[in-house]
Amino acid sequence: MEKLEEIQEKAKYCLNCPIKPCSQKGCPLNNNIPGFIKEIKEKNYEKAYEILSETTVLEAICGRICPHQKQCEGSCVRGIKSTPVHIGDLEAFIGDIAIKEKYQISKINNEHKDKKIAIIGGGPAGLTASAFLLKKGYSVTLYEKYNYLGGLLVHGIPEFRLAKEIVKNSIQKIIDLGLEVKYGMELGENLSLNELETKYDAIFLAFGANISTKMGVEGEELDGVYGGNQLLEYKNHPDYTNKKVAIIGGGNVAMDCARTIKRLGAKEVKVIYRRAEEQMPAEVKEIAEAKEEGIEFLFQNNIVKIIGKDKVEKVELIKTELIQKEGETRKVPVNIPNSNYIIDIDYIVMALGSMPEDIVKTLGIELNKWGYIKIDEKNRTSNPKIFAGGDLAGAKGTVAWAARSGRDAANSIIEYLK
Repeated sequence: MEKLEEIQEKAKYCLNCPIKPCSQKGCPLNNNIPGFIKEIKEKNYEKAYEILSETTVLEAICGRICPHQKQCEGSCVRGIKSTPVHIGDLEAFIGDIAIKEKYQISKINNEHKDKKIAIIGGGPAGLTASAFLLKKGYSVTLYEKYNYLGGLLVHGIPEFRLAKEIVKNSIQKIIDLGLEVKYGMELGENLSLNELETKYDAIFLAFGANISTKMGVEGEELDGVYGGNQLLEYKNHPDYTNKKVAIIGGGNVAMDCARTIKRLGAKEVKVIYRRAEEQMPAEVKEIAEAKEEGIEFLFQNNIVKIIGKDKVEKVELIKTELIQKEGETRKVPVNIPNSNYIIDIDYIVMALGSMPEDIVKTLGIELNKWGYIKIDEKNRTSNPKIFAGGDLAGAKGTVAWAARSGRDAANSIIEYLK
C-alpha cells in the first residue's frame, strides 16, 4: 500500500469538478470519483469506501487493472493540459484499506428474503450482481464450476498484474453479505437450467465466454497453435525454453499471454497486430511493461498462413496500411500487395477475443448473430425469468464493464421481482 503522504498528494491534485467527466463519461460503473477523493482528502477513508460501494464492489481490483488511461483518467480535466489525477491508485488504496480495516459492504434492507435468485458464474459480472442483490436483502445462491470464485480475475489475469490474495479478500466481502456458494457445479454437467427455473424466482447467467476466436487461416489446425484464453485458464503451456512464440492480437489477453510466456523461458516473443500501436485496445501501461520485458511488437502486420508439416514451423505475414474508409469511424488495416514475408516460429497463440462455449446453444435461449446470448437493454433474455451479462452477452471486454453489466442485471432482476 502506498504511503499516506503520497495518497494525500494524489488526492489533493483532484479539482473536484462539478461536471465529473471522469465519473459520467470515463467510468463504466459511474463511480462518484470526485466524491470519494474528497473524503480521502479529509482522511474519511471509511466514508470514501461507502461512496465507492454505492456503485462497485471491486475497488481493490478495478483500481489496479482497469485501463484508466482510456476510461476515468482519460476523461480527467487535469489531463487536458497536464497529468490526469491518479484515480486508479486512489481507488486501489480505498479498496486495500477496506480489506485491512474490515469495512463492511452495507446492506440497505432485509425485506426480500422470500425471493430467491440463482447466479451461474463467479466472475466479475456474477459477483457484482450477487452483491447488489444481497445488499437489497434478496436471497442469492451462486453456482460455480471451479472450486474457487473470481473467474478470469483468478485464471485470466496473471499474478504479476493482480495478486490472488487481493481477489480472494475482495470476494470475501461479498460472501460476508450472506452469499451461498455451490462449487463444482457446471451447466450441462451436473446443473440443469430447467431444474433451476423450478427452484428460483430469477436466474442470472454470467459464466463468461472463454473459447478463443479463430482467424480461419491456413495451418491453424497445426500442432503448436493455441488459444490465448485457454492457455491462461488451464495453464496447459508447452515447454517454451529457447523457443520463438508469436502472439496474434492487441488486447490485454495478448499482453498477458506474451508476458507470461516470456517469464516461462521463451527465447523470443513477438506480438503481431494488424493495426497501429495507438489503436491497440490493451492498456498503455501493459504495452510499455511488455516492451521493457523484451517483447517485440510487429505493428501493421497481418497473418496470412501458418506453415509446417505436422507442427508450426513458420508463419507468413503481410504488411498493412491504414486507410480511412467511408462509414468507418477509424482507419482500417488493408493488406499491402506483395509485402509478404516469412518468419521462423515454434508456437502461435491466438489472442483475438473469445466466444461462449457450445453449451449456450442447448439452453433454449435466443442467441445473437455472433453466438452470444441475446439480451435487451434490461439484460433480459428471450426467457423472461432468465437474465444474462458479462462476456457471455458480448459486454465490452473489461472487468469494469463486466461488473457494470452485473449491477445492471441485479437492478433489472429487482424490478422484475417487484
